[in-house]
Amino acid sequence: MNCVSRFALFSLIFVPALLLQGQSSAPDLVLEGRVTGAQNHTYIEIPFDVPAGVHRLSVDFSYTGKEHKTALNLGVADPERFRGNSGGNKSHFTLSETDATPSYLPGAIPEGRWKLLLSVPNIRPNEVSSYRAEVRFNSSVEDQGFTTVPLATGARWYRGDLHMHTAHSDGSCASQSGKSVPCPVFLTAQAAAQRGLDFIAITDHNAGSQNNALRELQPYFDRLLFIPGREMTTFWGHFNIFGVMQYVDYRAVAHDGPDINSILRDVRAKGGIASVNHADSPGGEICMGCAWDPPTPVDMSLFTGIEVINGGRIMLSSADFWDKQLAKGYMLTAIGGSDNHNAPSAAGRPGSVGWPTTVVEASELSVAAILDGIRRGRVFVDLTGSPDKLIDIDARDITASTPEVKARTAEMGGELNAPAGNSIAFRIHLAACPRSTVHLFLDGHETPALATLVTIAGDESPSFQWTSDGHAHWLRAEVRDSNGSLTLVSNPIYINLPAH
Repeated sequence: MNCVSRFALFSLIFVPALLLQGQSSAPDLVLEGRVTGAQNHTYIEIPFDVPAGVHRLSVDFSYTGKEHKTALNLGVADPERFRGNSGGNKSHFTLSETDATPSYLPGAIPEGRWKLLLSVPNIRPNEVSSYRAEVRFNSSVEDQGFTTVPLATGARWYRGDLHMHTAHSDGSCASQSGKSVPCPVFLTAQAAAQRGLDFIAITDHNAGSQNNALRELQPYFDRLLFIPGREMTTFWGHFNIFGVMQYVDYRAVAHDGPDINSILRDVRAKGGIASVNHADSPGGEICMGCAWDPPTPVDMSLFTGIEVINGGRIMLSSADFWDKQLAKGYMLTAIGGSDNHNAPSAAGRPGSVGWPTTVVEASELSVAAILDGIRRGRVFVDLTGSPDKLIDIDARDITASTPEVKARTAEMGGELNAPAGNSIAFRIHLAACPRSTVHLFLDGHETPALATLVTIAGDESPSFQWTSDGHAHWLRAEVRDSNGSLTLVSNPIYINLPAH
């Protein structure tokens, strides 16, 4: 059968979905057709057109007749080159500039005539197989993560590490012969899995090449969520971005060109979030560009978080910088990151993966849900990297709690409005913190008006009351163990914030 007669066996359907708007319930194109027994041991090319402006192409493929041993193998070619063939072992693939499903090549998505490539290793003489290929452009789900389904369901606290480096920037580890070599992504993922983490972000410096390795590894690590990340490394400070796989220009300049605000707007437009890294670290030749010191004003409202604890087993606190931003009215979520550069170990010492642990309350284990938890401030930092420590805060305006007036309440990361003179009841929910002290910080400072709380068993909810003065405040907590070492840092509850 010649090519013309083969092409007569399919139809190209343009679905009335808005192009370039990300994945929706409807695909952007549907390719449907039939394969008959006469086409056994043939190759079939199914053309389709890709418009300009596409940065990701995803295909879902299905066909009938498998119960009768029909086998259709899948591949694709762009207008210029072959992009891959997955045989019969995949019914879905995606490819973009930086990542692709294994079997397929990452790279730019050129506009023009593409071809879905079918090969027919087996179909019985009297069989007819119907196939359907759903094509999506710029799938928002796959732009944001490496899996289209959550790895776990149900609301709970999920534990992870949001700052890690591999061979795709300056991560190194010992080779088989003991030499220091660029460290493969797999070893970082394996170390995180062994630590029992739920999620990680590989944040190599100004790089997206790690995404292709993570796309390959995610099906294997089906209990460890990979969050797309990047450390945007400028001359005047570093910040992580999460949930973005498209290229983002990191080249901030001091004058007459793109600045950090431009980068942050681009990240937000692509659906991602950003957090300032190790803001209070040394700078200059000690750590070039590490300290946060932009030469032009930065709109901090474009950030979602601040890395308050950084550095693995030798930890750096940027709580002072965080409190200064909170004082200016920016509701920025405190997160942590190990900044691990040597996944398993260095010179026989345990690696730092998961120290500290960022713990996020989310509705499920998916990139969208974890990022949403960070946006909402449902986060605390566990400096011990434990599997079970917990801190949460809730508040209730008990003056307003009458049969006539519904009680005003808030939880960690949320806001509570309470007029002057109203009494607010706070509870600190703790788990796995025996013989610890809870230090309360009002507007970034401890105050005699809020006494230190003491735990005994460690799974308890100490409470206290505070009278509102009608002004704006934020209240957070830190937990220290019996040796006085800092173990947990909460996010605040915000009180009487001005409209924003």
